[in-house]
Amino acid sequence: MLKTLIVGASGYAGVELVTYLNRHPHINITGIAVSAQSPDAGKLLSDIYPQLKGRVDLRLQPLTDVAAVAKDADVVFLATAHEVSHDLAPQFLEHGCVVLDLSGAWRVNSAEFYTRYYGFTHQYPELLEQAAYGMAEWQAERIQQANLIAVPGCYPTASQLAIKPLLAAGLLNTEQWPVINATSGVSGSGRKASLNTSFCEVSLQPYGLFTHRHQPEIAAHLGTPVVFTPQLGNFPRGILATSTCRLKPGVTAEQVAKAFHDAYDDKPLVRLYDSGVPALKSVIGLPFCDIGFAVDGEHVIVVSAEDNLLKGASSHAVQCMNIRFGYPETLSLL
Repeated sequence: MLKTLIVGASGYAGVELVTYLNRHPHINITGIAVSAQSPDAGKLLSDIYPQLKGRVDLRLQPLTDVAAVAKDADVVFLATAHEVSHDLAPQFLEHGCVVLDLSGAWRVNSAEFYTRYYGFTHQYPELLEQAAYGMAEWQAERIQQANLIAVPGCYPTASQLAIKPLLAAGLLNTEQWPVINATSGVSGSGRKASLNTSFCEVSLQPYGLFTHRHQPEIAAHLGTPVVFTPQLGNFPRGILATSTCRLKPGVTAEQVAKAFHDAYDDKPLVRLYDSGVPALKSVIGLPFCDIGFAVDGEHVIVVSAEDNLLKGASSHAVQCMNIRFGYPETLSLL
């Protein structure tokens, strides 16, 4: 049994992590924690999320001594803000833990990236080089060997899974940048109250035009520039992304379909649509990314849908852990 600690367990992604890991046959949750300043410290998780009563009646510990809790952990999940993960991950690694981080603190191997897009100076460039990018369908070999796994962002997961097979098959004319429009539910903004993300205040609005930090993450891992526009929708959870790409002359819909099937037919958590495109209702509460497409002349529109808290965060992290420790990829997820 792997002794497991979840830090940031009271957030939306954190509680989903606890739920998946609690039913994992090879996991023993030895602790769930929040920052010492959190108003949730000392509470039962099941008091915050009543659906867990009688199932996960664990108490949220204030994280005051990393060394003390690291002694009882083989695996640590960090569902924390990027600046917190930046400081915590090296400490847990020093104590021999495998760390899976759901923040953006380790996703791109470039210290300059963090100065420009996250507003802080990254202190651990050597760990950035060691970190595996946890795109499970494309990075399994690296994940298997890594002790620090950076789980991709929710927008980057939906976007990259949609575009990467076409790039890998050499079907895209990259002189025309892929254009990604993606809409997320309000849970992507976290549990902390904010007027801008209040369900009653949100309508449908783009934000972060040309400045959103997920754009360079997507471009870095696709290896090609993209135009990325995120939007916030007035629904609780889920992401729907439409990615418009230019095909090379003569590329057919059959070739596009083959590229997707070659990439994902053996990947159990990506579901392909041979006709039509997915809707959010098909993936909410499930660990899948659903993908469909349409071709017209030299253009293809790829539609990808996922639950931002699951395939966009917690279930993707558990999928990476399963790969890292040699368990079946979907264990506890399906």
